[in-house]
Amino acid sequence: MADQRRRLRSSTVALGGMGVLAAALTSCGSDPDRRCVDRDSYDYANGYKVIADKNCKSGAGSTSSGKNRKSSGSSRTGTVDADWYYDADVTAGYADYGTFSRSEAVDRDGFGCSGSGSGGG
Repeated sequence: MADQRRRLRSSTVALGGMGVLAAALTSCGSDPDRRCVDRDSYDYANGYKVIADKNCKSGAGSTSSGKNRKSSGSSRTGTVDADWYYDADVTAGYADYGTFSRSEAVDRDGFGCSGSGSGGG
């Protein structure tokens, strides 16, 4: 009877350890939450204005230098400095407390996952 309990506990520990390992590995590869924002719309009280995703590049995040200028009728100048903003708190159409660096967002979310660079900021 004691051998059966010991065997059961060993397999439970092994299965539990595999679950933790799987969670850690999948969190490293997952994409952080992102919103397309207008970099020129920052409001101290609210943050950045969230705009349509079509204004941002559909691929992985851009650099923080704001090179994704797209034409849009929603701005006074006719252009929107659109960029992906990661892991932000979104309230009433504004995003705040996030980062424009995808690698920083991944570093904050994972179980000790390290990015491939410093974020270039």
